[in-house]
This record gives sequence, C-alpha cells and structure tokens, in this order.
Amino acid sequence: MPPPPIAPDGPGQVPYGYPGAAPAYGYPGPGPAYGYPGPGPAYGYPGPQQAPYGGVAPYPAAHGYAWPGMQPSPSNGLGTASLVLGIVATVGFVLWPVALATGILAVILGGLGRGRANRGEATNPGVALAGVICGAAGIVLVLVLFALLIATGA
Repeated sequence: MPPPPIAPDGPGQVPYGYPGAAPAYGYPGPGPAYGYPGPGPAYGYPGPQQAPYGGVAPYPAAHGYAWPGMQPSPSNGLGTASLVLGIVATVGFVLWPVALATGILAVILGGLGRGRANRGEATNPGVALAGVICGAAGIVLVLVLFALLIATGA
C-alpha cells in the first residue's frame, strides 16, 4: 500500500521537517524532481555505498585495542591504593598490627606510584605522595603507641 500523497512545503523540503531531513515512516521523499538524488534507503539504514556512521568507527573495540597513535590510559592504581592504606594506617593506629602492616604497604606502594608518575605512566603523583605521608604518619603513631605502652609498663 503506497503512502498517502503529502505535498512538501516547498522545493527540496520534506513535509513536517527541515531541509535535508530524512522523511518519516520510511517514505522516500519527493525524489529527483526537487533536487534530491532519488529514493534512498529507509530511515536509519545506510545505503549500499555508504559506510555506517560516515565511515568512522564509533568507539575503540576494547581496552588494549586502541586506535593507532592513541596514548595508553594511565595506571593510577598504586597511588590510590597507597592513599587508602595510608588513611587506614593513620586512622586505625590503635589496632597496631593492622596499622603497622598497612603503613608499610602504603609507603612501598606510594614510592612505586611516584616512580610511575615520574616516568609518565601515571597521572597522580600527589595522591601517591599523600599515601606515603599518611603511611609514614601511621607508622609513627604505632611507634609512639609502643613507646607509651613501654613507658607506662603496661
């Protein structure tokens, strides 16, 4: 069943749309008499000679399959882990075995994170430095707690 005849607003225009708009409901448009190249494919489907999305891939396929010349994503995990462990060591220094272990790990991971940031592999040198500082503060708090326990004879 052919679509009902609809008169365009003017030469080269689609009814109820803007000039050059795809016609609604798959109706091919006014055709070559009004400057169009002729009936094209249905709305939303590329023609046989047209590549999808104008010949450009929409997104890279997945992590690791980037476009040529694209920089790898920064690996900021060590600095972030250092900051989290440093905060845990500083806040939970009363639980001295946990605080001592997390403080040491925070200092080590923060140093590794700073090294990655200096090589340009990471973008968070400040976060890694904060992790080193918080981890060192947690270790110092544990040592002060030990000194207080020894001094009081507990």
